[in-house]
Amino acid sequence: MLQILITAFGSAVFLSIIFTIIIKKIAIKFNIIDIPDQEQERKIHKKATPLLGGMAIFLSFFIILFFFQSQLLLGGLVPRHWLGFFIGACFLMVGGILDDKFNLKPELQIIWPILAALAVVAGGVEIGKITNPLGDFFYLDSLRVPILEWGGSMHYFVVISDLLIVFWLMGMMYTTKLLDGIDGLVSGIISIGAIVIFIFTISTKYYQPDIALAALVLAGASLGFLIFNWHPAKIFLGEGGSLFLGFALGVLAIISGGKIAIALLIMGLPILDVAWTIIRRLRAKKNPFKFSDNKHLHFRLLDFGFGHKKTVLIYCFIAALFGLSALFLQSLGKLLALGILIMMMFGIIGLFSYLDKKNKNL
Repeated sequence: MLQILITAFGSAVFLSIIFTIIIKKIAIKFNIIDIPDQEQERKIHKKATPLLGGMAIFLSFFIILFFFQSQLLLGGLVPRHWLGFFIGACFLMVGGILDDKFNLKPELQIIWPILAALAVVAGGVEIGKITNPLGDFFYLDSLRVPILEWGGSMHYFVVISDLLIVFWLMGMMYTTKLLDGIDGLVSGIISIGAIVIFIFTISTKYYQPDIALAALVLAGASLGFLIFNWHPAKIFLGEGGSLFLGFALGVLAIISGGKIAIALLIMGLPILDVAWTIIRRLRAKKNPFKFSDNKHLHFRLLDFGFGHKKTVLIYCFIAALFGLSALFLQSLGKLLALGILIMMMFGIIGLFSYLDKKNKNL
């Protein structure tokens, strides 16, 4: 198994590098480029940069998984689970290419993430139960509504599970979409997240070799791209790439036996930042999904003087610290760790609010 993991990881890194070089040339040829615009606060890059970079990660990830498909069926997953994952990712790539080229309106952008989440549900992925921090479990698969009979079996709408999956994946996708504001941040933090899930699923206690392989391949594909996406970036993820990375980590968290708590700890700081951003924009009577600004935490850290690279490393360190801490924590401990993250976020919000008021009074 060790040889398979090393081969898969190395191949993912290599393919990602090759595909990134090729896709960069394609993006330039078809003028799919992000042009600096001083009127848009989120665009802080200094020169025109090719988009579509997420396609390199997508291709590397699924090509390697295809060659190691026999290893992906060693656990409790069946081909239609992986097929739903793949089809959902394809929706994101199609929508991402269209958005990168034609700058779609928000109401058209959201169609593709919804289709991606529904593809996973249609593939039969379920969350049977989640752990109650106080003991026992919450069972989510009891309420089933028959939809259609196909392939000799009845297919059901598992109400609570399916709605939770759609909500979870939409949240993960929009977290990485809004996080994609500075070079290397999303690809870096997803690399860390995938490695953490790999460590969990390769350990004796949680042993799931199929998920471990997929997580390691995702890490390799993301790291191969990160070489070109590190500041100053030579290529950007683009819409499809920023959505796909959140989608992929979200799906792996579900199919690894509901390791949502682990993914929440890995992505806790970005998720809380997105939640605060939505609240902040609603308070300002602005549509949180049609309006953009430079008040995200990563932008504030830049303003505070940390620079691109240090900001990315801070995020990655926090993701690794809280993600790996879950290896030693039970359910209640994970809940407490999440509480610490929430208090940390409130402290950061309070600090920047104080600094903003102080600057206004000067």
